[in-house]
Amino acid sequence: MGTLPAKPSLDQLRKRAKDLARAEAVKLSEAQFRIAREHGFPSWPKLQAYVRRVTEHGETLQHPYHQDVEYYAERALGLLASAEDETPGAREPFDRWDQPLTRDGARVVVAREHGFGSWKALREHVKSLVDSGEPFARAYRAVEARDPEALETLLGAFPGLVTARGTNGNDLLGMAGATCDERLSRVLLKHGADPSRGNVHGWTPVHQAAYSNLPHLLDLLLDAGAPVDVPARGDGGTPLVVALFWGHREAAEKLAAHSQAPGNLRVAAGLGDADLLDELLKPDGTLSPAAGEHRGFYRPHSGFPAWSPTDDPAEIRDEALAWAARNDRVDTLRTLAARGARLDADVYRGTALTWAAATGRVAAVRTLLDLGADVNHAGTFGGPNHGEGVTALHLATQSGHLDVIRVLAESGADLGARDGIWSSTPETWAEVCDQPAAKALLRSL
Repeated sequence: MGTLPAKPSLDQLRKRAKDLARAEAVKLSEAQFRIAREHGFPSWPKLQAYVRRVTEHGETLQHPYHQDVEYYAERALGLLASAEDETPGAREPFDRWDQPLTRDGARVVVAREHGFGSWKALREHVKSLVDSGEPFARAYRAVEARDPEALETLLGAFPGLVTARGTNGNDLLGMAGATCDERLSRVLLKHGADPSRGNVHGWTPVHQAAYSNLPHLLDLLLDAGAPVDVPARGDGGTPLVVALFWGHREAAEKLAAHSQAPGNLRVAAGLGDADLLDELLKPDGTLSPAAGEHRGFYRPHSGFPAWSPTDDPAEIRDEALAWAARNDRVDTLRTLAARGARLDADVYRGTALTWAAATGRVAAVRTLLDLGADVNHAGTFGGPNHGEGVTALHLATQSGHLDVIRVLAESGADLGARDGIWSSTPETWAEVCDQPAAKALLRSL
């Protein structure tokens, strides 16, 4: 495979084709075809189109890489959501291309960022992406296949890939983290990938490792100099906060050893930091000003609905209770409840009990029930098309947390409760979510 520099020159490629045609006594079209194939492109026109796009847009170009056309529509909506949340990096492309904060405006932005004049042109290109030979798309497929050898070969042939960006500014290092295969990240770091670089949402490889609960990958990134206090998807959205949002204790504790920012009440609750908790929340329920600061981050992706956190003390206490529950911080649950947190409050997409059930936190489930949480409380959870009118039992069943199912059932959970969207029982959720053990357990109760 021939090497194509990060800034390829169409003039140089044309000259090389002419030289090859003369030296080999072949037609120019044949020489052009050989050069295109040497670089992995199916034809000279495909190579030309790629080089023109790279030359025109330079390092700001976003390379399409996903073969599903609807993927780009979803990314446009995600970009719009982040822009509406006032994430700086997400707002900038709308200003750059003078587009409104609308669905159509977001689609135009995504098309322009990829080097195409219209949404239609981007869609047409994506339809033939698998056969295009474009290096970034090929590298993405190597990442998806968890193939470090293929990725190494591509980085050798196309050194610019290590700094290139895909849709919404995602680079290969960030994508590698999503595969949970640390070998890919090692290859990219060896070739000079930047562990501190974020996408348009501010999401860095460290955020991704926290999101996926990969403490060993965090070690690799931190050793490479990656920062830990960079916010994403809103003020206060550090990697630590991302880990705590999902109840990923291993990743959270790894990150907390480097920084506990932002030091608000939900972080103190998620970490079970009793000293910080006492600083932020007094025994009479009074909050210090720092308790509710830096809560602009409230969702890890646009699949969650929009929300505006407030400075309401009850909301801040209740949110912290849910963060303590999903991280199984039993002592913290008792402290928060004693200081005014409401056990069945559904501040944002889930009560403390539903979060504890969804994340399989048996000790937290028992503690909340002992404190008086309603085992059959129906509320929200996750995305708006998923969790409306759901109980803790629905969510424990969805994830196959058998110990939690038993505890809930022993505490009087309604086995026939129906959710508010699908009107389905926990047993149906077990079947739909491919949890045969959970289904069998429910039938035996």
